[in-house]
Amino acid sequence: MFSLQGKSAVITGGGSGIGQAMSQLFAKQGATVHIIELNEEAARQTVDTITQAGGQAQAHHLNISQQAEVVRVFQEIGKIDILVNNAGIAHVGNVENTAEADFERVYQVNVKGAYNCLYAALPLMKAQGGGAILNLASIAAVVGISDRFAYSMSKGAIFAMTLSVARDYLDAGIRCNSISPARVHTPFVDGFIAKNYAGREEEIFEKLSKSQPIGRMGKPEEVAALALYLCSDEAGFVTGCDYPLDGGFIKLNN
Repeated sequence: MFSLQGKSAVITGGGSGIGQAMSQLFAKQGATVHIIELNEEAARQTVDTITQAGGQAQAHHLNISQQAEVVRVFQEIGKIDILVNNAGIAHVGNVENTAEADFERVYQVNVKGAYNCLYAALPLMKAQGGGAILNLASIAAVVGISDRFAYSMSKGAIFAMTLSVARDYLDAGIRCNSISPARVHTPFVDGFIAKNYAGREEEIFEKLSKSQPIGRMGKPEEVAALALYLCSDEAGFVTGCDYPLDGGFIKLNN
């Protein structure tokens, strides 16, 4: 089950964290993985790990906020059976202390970047008779989280785009779903804590971990496992759905 043999998968932000876990798992299941990354070194390291394990992967250095470049790279890849819009950035702040430049930066990567990849991939998927798209949303799309105004905006957009694409491309054989994780322990989280809570790293890590009713953060591999299912043929009847992967945060955090 869950074989991706013969499939070509494009994963944005595949050089670290959740994207890296997905890249490695998809390659293990037989896909040729195309890692889209702004961090060229991280992408190369992930490709090396995959190829050393016997898988197939390529790195593509790309700023997903630049549409012409995204279209060019995707056309060079050619065959895209799976697209995972995973790349994203965060920002701490409410409306009043979110500067226009910060809002724009989050929008350019999280919203426009995902749009650009959809814009480039969908014609290729239509031409080949179908495909699977997975967007990484967040619990922030559906619940209020303090001081995450710009980030929540961007993930709400991802949630809405998922539904729109799923509806518009039913007849083209293209499925589109999203995963909404709660906090997942990645290098991104460690860097985020260090940058915004210097000197309080252990305290904040513990606080963030226990904000999930299950008592810990998620693991990148747990997100990757759900992503594999949603992008596999076994999920052929699933489209237009969002899957909270949140340790009980949405339903149990009363």
